[in-house]
Amino acid sequence: MRVRPMKTTDLGAAERLTARAFTWSGDDQTWSARSPAAARRWIERIDHLLAVDAAGCWVADDDAGRLAGVAASARRDLLWILSTFAVDPAGQNRGLGRALLDAAIGYGAGCLRGMICALPHPGALRRYRRAGFTLHPTMRLRGVVDRAELPVVDGVRTGTAADLDLVDSVDRQVRGATHRGDHAMLGRDGHLLVCDLFTGSGYVYVGTDTVTVLAATSRAVAQRLLWSALALIPPGNEVSVRYLTSGQEWAVDVGMAAGLGVYQDGYIALRHMRPPAPYVPSVSFG
Repeated sequence: MRVRPMKTTDLGAAERLTARAFTWSGDDQTWSARSPAAARRWIERIDHLLAVDAAGCWVADDDAGRLAGVAASARRDLLWILSTFAVDPAGQNRGLGRALLDAAIGYGAGCLRGMICALPHPGALRRYRRAGFTLHPTMRLRGVVDRAELPVVDGVRTGTAADLDLVDSVDRQVRGATHRGDHAMLGRDGHLLVCDLFTGSGYVYVGTDTVTVLAATSRAVAQRLLWSALALIPPGNEVSVRYLTSGQEWAVDVGMAAGLGVYQDGYIALRHMRPPAPYVPSVSFG
């Protein structure tokens, strides 16, 4: 097997491989493909990383030249983020995952901190821990918003390109690094809302069924933003708010009040940093 830099021509095979790895059922040897729209969004996100963080994107070929693994990572300021990491189920337990992860982590040399939104896969979690990451269990809010419970929220407005300096400032305070370079992709996936008050500031990107990322300098502002985001979800759509650590009770309280259920999720794996709060991480961009 050979680990090599990812190319744009790998994107289609990499998308199918990650879908297979993330949904593989060993009991009946089956897996679930992404919908065409979800597959297209996945390819667009990784193509974005290839353009901005080519040295952090790696694949592995098996002895027959077929794609057997993928790892894509990013550097934002002094924060390293693992965006995706998967090994084909047929090629696991052969040291391939370790080689891929080592290549991706090498891109983060010199970064002070690291962040991964991790699925609960025992092998992957073992590798993250051995790489020095602390594993923080997380919760997911999921369900259809009870629109009768939506409060009137003031101080939140639609964001524009003129607000990106404010967004960057909030990111630096909350997670120690900006999403600069990712805003165009985040904006393609969701609608930007901002809140800038004397008592605090924050922002959220919200799509048709998920809160993509949220950061605020106070819990009160974070709750305003989350309520406003839930109000934008089309009626009847199931919404998901993922990777909430135990310190994000401000989000759990809003979700419960809005009629959402609380479920176990994956892990946020962090190196040399505490869980950012108030914060809802981007699965792809940390």
